[in-house]
Amino acid sequence: MSNRNGSQRRGLAIGCGGTVGMAWIVAALAAARDVLDWDPRTADVMIGTSAGAEALTMLGSGIGVDELVDMQLGKSTNPILADHLRAEPGRFPPLPRPRLLAPARAARELLGRPGNGHALLTAGSGLLPQGSGDPAWLERLAERLNPGRDWVPHPATWLVAMDNATGERVPFGAPSAPDAKLGAALRASWAVPGWFPPVEIAGRRFVDGGAASTASVDLLLPAGLDEVVVLAPMASSGRLPATGAGHFLERQLRNRMSEKLDAEIALLRANGVKVLRVDATAADLAVMGPNFMDGRRRLATFEHSLASTRRRIEQGEFA
Repeated sequence: MSNRNGSQRRGLAIGCGGTVGMAWIVAALAAARDVLDWDPRTADVMIGTSAGAEALTMLGSGIGVDELVDMQLGKSTNPILADHLRAEPGRFPPLPRPRLLAPARAARELLGRPGNGHALLTAGSGLLPQGSGDPAWLERLAERLNPGRDWVPHPATWLVAMDNATGERVPFGAPSAPDAKLGAALRASWAVPGWFPPVEIAGRRFVDGGAASTASVDLLLPAGLDEVVVLAPMASSGRLPATGAGHFLERQLRNRMSEKLDAEIALLRANGVKVLRVDATAADLAVMGPNFMDGRRRLATFEHSLASTRRRIEQGEFA
């Protein structure tokens, strides 16, 4: 399926998803490349959050989809990618620090938007303790892929993080964003509350952009795009019931992220932007499991998602 002509401007938005979500993302990129007959590296604007920012750091640095596939299969001949896969974080966070991340922001969110499901998620992130995980593997990826550069070569690669004090989403790399080096922006976008520490940029402290939105596709509105491919492993169309006690908290998080993505895509469409949305199905989630940092499920997720995301794109359309 490919309905793009040379004059259309296409964007790519990739959402958060942790270690397992990253495997799903690479499978979805391979499906989009094959079905749309399109190299994702040629997107006019790319926006990514957390694992999505990790994927875009590689795409924006010139790494192709085949190389990402080989990385997931453990067959990469690129030492940077092979080392990066081996360094992925563990299943559980290290013991956090006792200080809460942003109690004042949490109170404002709860008092200001009590009926907003995703506001509860954003508020909850402020009530978590500060994480003490080591994000050095992300810094190494950024530096090794782009030695001597402050940013990726792709001219419009945006990595989304959330201001820990205000809840504002900032797409680093966009014209409106503060200047940031690639490694810091990537660490900020991946700074999962309670798992990794906030990252200071331009005198502000930032955490994972997924605390505010799974993919922040609405931030693409000023880019003047005609269509956007959205890959969102932490969202699902419709509302998926929990299939067991272990999935209950994951479904609560997923439902709130899905609601926010629904609204953002509706806003793009209302402004004339066509969107192709690919998200996780119940069958995907049965393979992925409730812990998106569980690397033991990474390969099975990748292999399953190669077929499942391809079917979604073959059956979908820009609308």
